[in-house]
Amino acid sequence: MPRAKLHITLPDEVWIAEISSAYPDAEFRVLAAFPADETGVGLLEITSPKLPTVVADMEDREDIVCLDLQQASGESALMEFETTAPLLLFSVQESGLPLELPFTIIDGEAEVELTASRDRLSAFTAQLEAFEMDFDVEYVREMVNSESLLTQRQRELLNAAVEEGYYDTPRECSLTELAEQAGVAKSTASETLHRVEEKIIKEYCG
Repeated sequence: MPRAKLHITLPDEVWIAEISSAYPDAEFRVLAAFPADETGVGLLEITSPKLPTVVADMEDREDIVCLDLQQASGESALMEFETTAPLLLFSVQESGLPLELPFTIIDGEAEVELTASRDRLSAFTAQLEAFEMDFDVEYVREMVNSESLLTQRQRELLNAAVEEGYYDTPRECSLTELAEQAGVAKSTASETLHRVEEKIIKEYCG
């Protein structure tokens, strides 16, 4: 199943876009979010050197109907909020896509990771466009289930190869060293890794 990472530019009129743009050094981490009738309720962690001002600006917003401080320490605060303009949440709800939390908003841009079918990802991006939210796709990767794809012996050798630095750049471990560490012949290690790589690449590209 594909996993995607998107950078979503929130509309200027949305409260969190306006406030995060006004305080570009602030980080807003949405820890929980869910729809409630025609509003959205969420739990938000705010980190900013201007925290009191950020919170005061949030309290002045008409589209935030409820704002409760849960805890605060130094430059960080945990806030529960309810808003009448949860556009990102509505986009997710309309597409039927589970939103992975937490996600971060900095300077008017949300960084979101999703795991879903290509049809649901397509429906989600269509909803973003419907709500006039620009976005960039950083990547779409096919998730590979190594548990069902590889044998136990193949997984063990693959894990050893990763741990020993065989796939690092530059390579920290030669095939000979890996074979010795795994207690197999060099030819066996080479053939096994080739089969592993073949399976993973074909699964990824399939």
